[in-house]
Amino acid sequence: MNPYAKLVSLFSIILGSTITMSSTHWILAWAGLEINTLAVIPLISKSHHPRAVEATIKYFLVQASASTLILFSSMSNAWYTGQWDITELNNPLSSLLLTTAIAMKLGLVPFHFWLPEVLQGSSLPTGLLLSTLIKLPPLTIFTLISPSLNPTILTLLAIASALLGGWMGLNQTQIRKILAFSSISHLGWMCIIITYNPKLTILTFSFYTLITASAFLSLNTINTTNIPTLMTSWTKTPTLNASLMLTLLSLAGLPPLSGFLPKWMILQELVNQELTPTAIIISMLSLLGLFFYLRLAYYATITLPPNTTNHMKHWYINKTSYTYTSIFSSFSITLLPLSPLILTMV
Repeated sequence: MNPYAKLVSLFSIILGSTITMSSTHWILAWAGLEINTLAVIPLISKSHHPRAVEATIKYFLVQASASTLILFSSMSNAWYTGQWDITELNNPLSSLLLTTAIAMKLGLVPFHFWLPEVLQGSSLPTGLLLSTLIKLPPLTIFTLISPSLNPTILTLLAIASALLGGWMGLNQTQIRKILAFSSISHLGWMCIIITYNPKLTILTFSFYTLITASAFLSLNTINTTNIPTLMTSWTKTPTLNASLMLTLLSLAGLPPLSGFLPKWMILQELVNQELTPTAIIISMLSLLGLFFYLRLAYYATITLPPNTTNHMKHWYINKTSYTYTSIFSSFSITLLPLSPLILTMV
């Protein structure tokens, strides 16, 4: 891809995210989301492969449908209330339509069908953008309108996302699809607490972004996208594979790694809100995701390939991202001792 075109796309993504997160008017927020959508499309289709073209079309159709619902819900709310302020979402029908639209933007169940296919058709750096930065503006809108949302609907969406994200990732061999279902599961954790503590949702998203960036950068460095080639990577970069194992376990939320902190705080907040059954259900559903995280960690560090393999060995290592990978890996593993400071900030 032309470097200037890539620079324009990345600048447009940052611009669109900034416009959406800083706006209080529905039209400006919608415009920022559209800038994001149009900017990420060239990044998905840059490989000119049929799978990439298919992923581009799916992404465009889903995002266009979600944007249409956002416009319709904001117009119906303006018709009902007489104003276009984001925080004044008082119409129940508009709130329901907007919840559906943002769920489509984020990839929540039952509107998750596009996310695994789009990530599978994208490169690892583009998949990192789709899993982290692109989800920040819709999640920001969710936090702004959280007092107007229906907690029961969000709880159902969150539990369904945690269930399906863990269940569908069990039999996958493509790492990008596994990380896509991991994203769906983590979005369930973020949405279950958003009506009670929006700051905790943003904190959880920050931790998820940090740990996911470490995982994607590690996989991009060792140049692997599926489990069979992941088994050959230990002989190339044993230190990086060890840090990848810890990053995956942190993504699963195992103590004493950094990923344990947001899940611990969410469960504590749910118990404080007298939602102990909900906390028990979503904590039990996290065991499904733990299975395929452990499987990836096992293949990355313990399992060696047989003498005869049916795929080409990738001995090329992308050394340009070593510095960023080491920084993200360090933070994604060792932030739990700073939990008292983080708790005071929240």
